[in-house]
Amino acid sequence: MTESRRSTQVVQQTGPSAVFFLLAFIGAAVYFVSRSDGSFWGVVLGILQAMVWPAYATYHALDLLGA
Repeated sequence: MTESRRSTQVVQQTGPSAVFFLLAFIGAAVYFVSRSDGSFWGVVLGILQAMVWPAYATYHALDLLGA
């Protein structure tokens, strides 16, 4: 008996957009950490804010539009 093997190959082409989001995260982390008071929890909060900065931007953009 011969066994036939099936293999599935998954190709992800997210390189250029992933690099953009990585650079945006690094820039946001530098910005938020530099605005913190320098304590450990201030730096942790800055990194957490860098993870969710698109939500801040969307909220303020909608606020400016009056939505």
